[in-house]
Amino acid sequence: MGKGCKIKVRDDEMSRVIEMAWEDRTPFEAINKAFSLSERDIILLMRSELKQGAFRLWRKRVSGRKTKHLMLRPASVLRGHCPTQYKVRSKTKH
Repeated sequence: MGKGCKIKVRDDEMSRVIEMAWEDRTPFEAINKAFSLSERDIILLMRSELKQGAFRLWRKRVSGRKTKHLMLRPASVLRGHCPTQYKVRSKTKH
C-alpha cells in the first residue's frame, strides 16, 4: 500500500475495495463485512491509493450520500447495485 498507510489489504483485493468504495450503492458496511475495514479505514486507504484530486472528488461524492450507509438508505434501495449493472451484453455482428 502506498504513502505510508498502515491499513492491511492484500494487493489482489485492493482494486476491489477501491471499486466498492466508488460504487454509489455499495454501503461501507458491505466493505466492512467483506474486508474488515471501517469507514475510517476506507477513507485512509482511498487517501493513500488515489491521486489527491481523485480522492477529493471521491470524498465529495460519498459525503452525505445516503446509499453509502445502510441505516440512512431509503427502503426502496434493496440491493448493492442497480438492476442493469453486471449484466453481460452481447456484441452485435455487422
